[in-house]
Amino acid sequence: MTEPQTLTLRPGGPADAPAILRLLDDATAWLVARGRSGQWGTEPASADPRRVAQADAWARGEGLWLAVLGDRPVGALVVGAATPYVPPATEPELFVNLLVTDRAYAGRAIGGRLLAHAAELARERGLGLVRVDCYAGGDGALVRWYERQGFTRTEPFVVERPGREPWPGQVLARRLS
Repeated sequence: MTEPQTLTLRPGGPADAPAILRLLDDATAWLVARGRSGQWGTEPASADPRRVAQADAWARGEGLWLAVLGDRPVGALVVGAATPYVPPATEPELFVNLLVTDRAYAGRAIGGRLLAHAAELARERGLGLVRVDCYAGGDGALVRWYERQGFTRTEPFVVERPGREPWPGQVLARRLS
C-alpha cells in the first residue's frame, strides 16, 4: 500500500508556465463539460497566445506559488498587484491574480490551502488585506466558494469584451487580523 502524498507549496519559476497552462486547460475543460463556459470560455488557454504570454509572465514573476503532490503541480496561485479592470483598494493589499486547481484532486482543500498561503504572504509583508476577483456569472457558485474561504463581497464589476458577451465579476476581500 502506498502512502498518501503530502501536499506541499513551493515558489514557481519560468519552467512552470506549462504547468499553469495545463491547470487552466483542465479547469476550462471541466467547466465546459458542466455547461459553465462563461468563466474562461471554451478554448484551451494553451491555444490562446494571450493566455500563453500571461502564463509566461506569471511564471517569470515573483508571485507564483504551486501546490504539489509528489512532483505533480495540482494548484497554482499568483499574487501581486490588482488587475486594471478591478476597482482600486483604499489601502495596501495583496491581490490574488490567479487561483486554479486540478479538478482531479477536488475535495483536498487545495484552493483553500493556497488562499491561506496568500494570507500568510500578506501578513509577512505587513498587509492587512487580501483581495481577489472572480467570475460572478452563472449560478454564483464561485463567489459563494470564496465567501466560504473567509472573503466578503465588495464591488461587482463588468468587463466589456468587444464582439463577446460582457464578463460579470465580483471583487472579494479578506481582512487579516
